[in-house]
Amino acid sequence: MAQTTSGRGPASRSAAGRSTPKPPAPGDARPATARQAGKPAPSNPVRAKGSETGGATRTRPKAGTGGSGTPRTAGTGKPTGTTRTSARARPSARATGTAATGLLGRRKDATTAKAGTPRRRTRATRRTTVQERAWLGQWDSAVTSYYLLVGATTLLAIIGLVMVLSSSAVTEIAAGRSPYEAFFTQARFALMGLPVLLVATRLPTSFYRHAAWPLLGVSLLLQVLIFSPLGKEVNGNLNWLNFGSFYVQPSEPAKLALAVWLGVVLGRKQRLLGSWKHAIVPAVPGALLVMGLVLAGHDLGTMLVILLLVAGAFFVAGVDWRLLATAGGIAALVVGVGFVAMQESSNRTSRFLATYAGVCDTTDANVGTGCYQSVHGLWALGTGGFGGVGLGASREKWSYLPEAHNDFIFGVIGEELGLLGTLLVLALFAVLGLAMSRVIRRHPDPFVKITTAGIACWIVGQAFINIGVVIGIVPVIGVPLPLVSSGGSALITTMAALGVVISFARDEPGAREALSARGSVVRRSLAVVGHAGRRALPHRRSQQR
Repeated sequence: MAQTTSGRGPASRSAAGRSTPKPPAPGDARPATARQAGKPAPSNPVRAKGSETGGATRTRPKAGTGGSGTPRTAGTGKPTGTTRTSARARPSARATGTAATGLLGRRKDATTAKAGTPRRRTRATRRTTVQERAWLGQWDSAVTSYYLLVGATTLLAIIGLVMVLSSSAVTEIAAGRSPYEAFFTQARFALMGLPVLLVATRLPTSFYRHAAWPLLGVSLLLQVLIFSPLGKEVNGNLNWLNFGSFYVQPSEPAKLALAVWLGVVLGRKQRLLGSWKHAIVPAVPGALLVMGLVLAGHDLGTMLVILLLVAGAFFVAGVDWRLLATAGGIAALVVGVGFVAMQESSNRTSRFLATYAGVCDTTDANVGTGCYQSVHGLWALGTGGFGGVGLGASREKWSYLPEAHNDFIFGVIGEELGLLGTLLVLALFAVLGLAMSRVIRRHPDPFVKITTAGIACWIVGQAFINIGVVIGIVPVIGVPLPLVSSGGSALITTMAALGVVISFARDEPGAREALSARGSVVRRSLAVVGHAGRRALPHRRSQQR
């Protein structure tokens, strides 16, 4: 009974553990907290991660808490019935920093509550994207862009050589030349462009960044030379340079130089492009200078292609959409009024009227109405049907369809190879666009992104303009089909531009390591042939015996 009234027995200690703690004596440590006194502890998400696990976890006692320093079951606030006296003499660092930890924990909780939702959404979006792309397997590897670019470029170049031979043989015979004249010329240009492409694929990104300004200066100098005695006018357009044994179209290398130059100037100022001043200078004056020199030679088609190139570069660079809309409106006004309605010759105006107003005369190719070529291009596509009339069996190429091996080669493809052939060409250009969009999305360098966007809009956009001309939805403006149409300057420059993009694809994250690990194609081919020979040798010996 005396033990009970004095508070020294076990029952008294248990009751004391559940009652209000005594006030601390002078010199003691800070008073016990609510959790140590047996009251429910306030919820703390930071501490809850380690303590509220559902099991009985022994917590470390705090110094100077008297009877409340007994270890307790996590989350209950009840004593376990044992007392650790060593905890009073040896305070822990974790116990002394409780207040600071709680304050930092609350600050972290507030920050996490504000910014946690976007992070969770981003992570969930990434997981969803990875799950959606999981079915692609090896098709979504680090070298997918590289192989798509190489494969599509090779197939388009081969198709171009075959179709140039098929579409030009008749006209070459009619002109008294060899039927293989145009084919050999195109093949020679392809062989000249092949080393250019291979070298471009091996050059580092830093080389193109340093060569941007010199390339633009040389291309502008060549473009100015068309107004000198070296300039030569072809079909009303002053856009060729006559060097005696060969001709050069300077507007083609100007496209590549402008794409690389825009990548440099816009990539360096990407964080400042929200301001119109930084977005305009020096990119817009440089682009206007190139387009002005091209338009001075009356080459409206090439100017439109360069306009697409500039628009793609500005869009990927992140320029304000209001600036893009303003520039697009001004460009449409200049093209529609200054270079169509106010031309001294009515040829260009008649092309627009033939396409959009139905003013058409199909009886003669020289009447100037501008619809003769488009109508015969549609007839060629209609004659081909689904499977085509056969390679080399086209009727429109017998001098009915002008420029059958150049601007209207897509019509001959549709006639000889049918719908399947045209869909194949469209699919290959779509593959080029897909591969270049992958490079834009995956590569971390802004210069690479902007330059690739300009080249993609140039090549794919020019292809769809050419196809639109053949099917009659775009006026005849004299734009060749990249890699397919006959023409040396266009072929070599396009191969060089694709070589630049292939170099960027080789520099994607993980692509260089993957390509170096696979070894040489020739080495792998020789290994396969040697393995097959070793397997066939014992079989041959057994047969001889």
